[in-house]
Amino acid sequence: MLALGLVLNTLGIGLFCWAIFALAVYALPFFVALSIGMTALHSGAGLIGALLIATAGGALTLVLGQVAVAVTRPLALRIAIATAFAVPAAVAGYHVVFAVSQIGVPSLTWREVFACLGAVCVGVTAWMRLIALAETARSSRMGVVENPT
Repeated sequence: MLALGLVLNTLGIGLFCWAIFALAVYALPFFVALSIGMTALHSGAGLIGALLIATAGGALTLVLGQVAVAVTRPLALRIAIATAFAVPAAVAGYHVVFAVSQIGVPSLTWREVFACLGAVCVGVTAWMRLIALAETARSSRMGVVENPT
């Protein structure tokens, strides 16, 4: 039973870490959707209306961000847009790693170190994923195909 518990805990933590990195790009759209949804709910849109408005706002934020990175020519502007997506992901990564590190790390100093490293890793992952999505969209739009050899 102990071995099964250790294996399942390891798999669960691994799945949780995979989910953090896979969903890092969606931190800014989630925050935008949450803000829009709460504003709509407090202004009297009702629960269903607030959920619909929030979903549309989050999806629009993600699509506009990807299109903006794919279409803009100046590198500085592309970096600024990708950074706007990476900063909320880094903040979310910091808080997730800090919370998870409380399980096994007794020292507050080391928890902060691990949380800062996690923030950097999650932020860079979100930045790279957004750039990769934009490069894929740009090369497919331009008709560029890979050499099969």
